[in-house]
Amino acid sequence: MDPTPSETAVAPVRAASWYSSPRARIASRHLMNAAILLALPTLLAATLNRAKTLLVDPDIWWHLANARIFVTTHHAIWHDPYSFTVAGHAWIDWEWLSELPFLFSYQSLGLQGIYLVSWLLLGANILFVYYRGYRLSRSADASLWTAAIAFVLMTVNSGPRTIEFAYLAMSAELLILEEFDRGNKRLIWLLPPLFALWINLHGFWFAGIVLLAMYIGLGLFHVELGAFDQQALSRTDRNRLLAVFGASLAALVLNPYGWHLMLSPLDMVVNQKVSVSTIAEWLPIKLGTLAGRFVILAIVLMVIANLVRGRKWKLYELAFVFLAWYAAVAHIRFSYFAAVLTAPMLARDLARAFKLDPDANTIPGMNVLMAGIAAVVIAVQFPSQAALTERLNMMFPMRTIPMIQPSWRTFNWDYVGGMMAFQGKPSFIDSRFDSFDQVGVMDEYGRIMAGNDALELMKKYHVDHALVMDNHPIAYLLEHTPGWTVLQREKAWEGQYILFAKTADAPVQVPACPPTH
Repeated sequence: MDPTPSETAVAPVRAASWYSSPRARIASRHLMNAAILLALPTLLAATLNRAKTLLVDPDIWWHLANARIFVTTHHAIWHDPYSFTVAGHAWIDWEWLSELPFLFSYQSLGLQGIYLVSWLLLGANILFVYYRGYRLSRSADASLWTAAIAFVLMTVNSGPRTIEFAYLAMSAELLILEEFDRGNKRLIWLLPPLFALWINLHGFWFAGIVLLAMYIGLGLFHVELGAFDQQALSRTDRNRLLAVFGASLAALVLNPYGWHLMLSPLDMVVNQKVSVSTIAEWLPIKLGTLAGRFVILAIVLMVIANLVRGRKWKLYELAFVFLAWYAAVAHIRFSYFAAVLTAPMLARDLARAFKLDPDANTIPGMNVLMAGIAAVVIAVQFPSQAALTERLNMMFPMRTIPMIQPSWRTFNWDYVGGMMAFQGKPSFIDSRFDSFDQVGVMDEYGRIMAGNDALELMKKYHVDHALVMDNHPIAYLLEHTPGWTVLQREKAWEGQYILFAKTADAPVQVPACPPTH
């Protein structure tokens, strides 16, 4: 039977009343969306889906070694503590604070602790983007889909990475600026303590300072032209923001290294040209990859949304968008940066352009059911200690590294250097490339790995052992050079690790090149 007019009129009121109750707020769309977003990494992120590549990341091991030194000595690291090539060379641990959660979780839960922190960091970044998107769009649908796009872009630099703490700080900064636009002026004073924390987490604080400077500098102009409609900052707001900017700069000194830590981002630009030009994540994004396709998707969606129903832009918003996508295209690792910076804006544009349904049109019971299913997925996907250990043994020569003696001068593939540091074995190099790039060791390491003047360079560093993979040119060279012998072979995921020992003075000459196929 059709409802009477009176019943029809009352129904929306009852629905709105139920939705506004505490029970409905708990069982809202946000519960379901948050659970789905937290489950996505365990299913689709290569680093977390049954830990396929979680433990492939070599950096985590020297991060743990750094944190162990800090916790044990209660002093910051000022000189390289691991390698014999740059032993005693000035080096600072500019991620010291973000390393501690990984160490404490590892000490408590072993490899599962590393997995747990990695999942929580990626999940927290996704949820923060979702929350900011909802604050701007007031649409759970738009926020969910744009957070899902952001998730794909985040996976290019996810895993046990300290930079994910920096992206949480960046989302906090952007939320504060977004609230300032909305009229919540007092929150802006949270920025100085945020930067005091941020500089101790990661060197990416520099990007946060740049964004704040752009926000203030571009806000000084009054623009009413085409798609731009911006009132210049009032004198009060301008002075408040300049004071906050000055206080934020002053807060950066609050770290164990003082001004030395403030200069670390500049050091990367000036002194680390080899690493920036050769490391995969610093290379330009390939548009044919999944991340590249989603970069295109996000840009196209933003353009289409503004064509369907355009909005008035502020100068800093467009500057942020261009900076984000330029950085992402130029360096694949900055796809994460672009996701954090632009996904909430995209949520607002989609909600406005396509007039998505109100969030009150939801079924609380279904929300709870979907959240429960997502929780089960997370629990089932959480890897066991045995599975993680098996994966670790595939990636690193866990039987061979303990054989290395402290007195040896072992040339090693940089990938295993962090594990050698964690196990207290002196190394030639590890993936802290900033320490080696500055003094030319990284360039010479690359030449040795390629077999170019390798024997001369190894003699220069008094190398008497080598730990490399069998598919490296240097392995072929040593296997065919008199005076070098194989001590150990260990099967790996792709190929074998080989531990070589120098038994006599090897002739400084290059044997015949390996046959090509």
